[in-house]
Amino acid sequence: MQTDTFKDKVVIVTGGANGIGRCIAEEFRSLGAAVHVIDKQEGEHFVGDISKKEVLEAFASEVLKKHNKVDIIVNNALPLMKGIDECSYEEFQYALNVGVTAPFYLVKLFMPYLTYGASIINISSSRDRMSQPQTESYTAAKGGIAALTHALAVSLAGRARVNSISPGWIDTAYTVYEGPDARQQPAGRVGNPMDIANMVLFLCSDKAGFITGENICIDGGMTKQMIYHGDGGWKLEK
Repeated sequence: MQTDTFKDKVVIVTGGANGIGRCIAEEFRSLGAAVHVIDKQEGEHFVGDISKKEVLEAFASEVLKKHNKVDIIVNNALPLMKGIDECSYEEFQYALNVGVTAPFYLVKLFMPYLTYGASIINISSSRDRMSQPQTESYTAAKGGIAALTHALAVSLAGRARVNSISPGWIDTAYTVYEGPDARQQPAGRVGNPMDIANMVLFLCSDKAGFITGENICIDGGMTKQMIYHGDGGWKLEK
């Protein structure tokens, strides 16, 4: 993309202090956007816990003091992952607040200021369609945001396009894996944050103008590979 592709666009990124969110924020900045990040981690961004209604309202107010519009919202903040054996009611509710309620409310707060042709990207997970044991809070939140995506796409039709991305194994330290860790993905490697950021940039560009309500899984093909006991030396151990 040209260096000024998103010049003067106002971009919101939740959970943008590290990992995938940070990569997305940096890419938008490099292309000329004014990026506003909210994250629990201390830093030069807006610091706050998005599970709290008043924090979301304060963040939106700060953004709108500087701009009278919002062009792009990336709901990326990471929900808590705990399983049914240990996850309390409060912890499960917190995961849903971060993963589903906050994205919904943030879009609601900014909705009157969305520019025509705005883009909303929700970061889900390949866990929205497959699971490991003891991951209920995270999986429920990621499944929820994937469903929220097509609901918002219909409600905001003609105003904004809304899509979600479901990353698979993404190593935020850009570690290069070899052997089974790499080969279990048909693409032959583990993913990195740029694999997700590149799709975000595409979906927010004019080139994706006919795509809305879609969930795109970026997992190197891992969720498409059928595995049976004894296949390729894989064995299920009880």
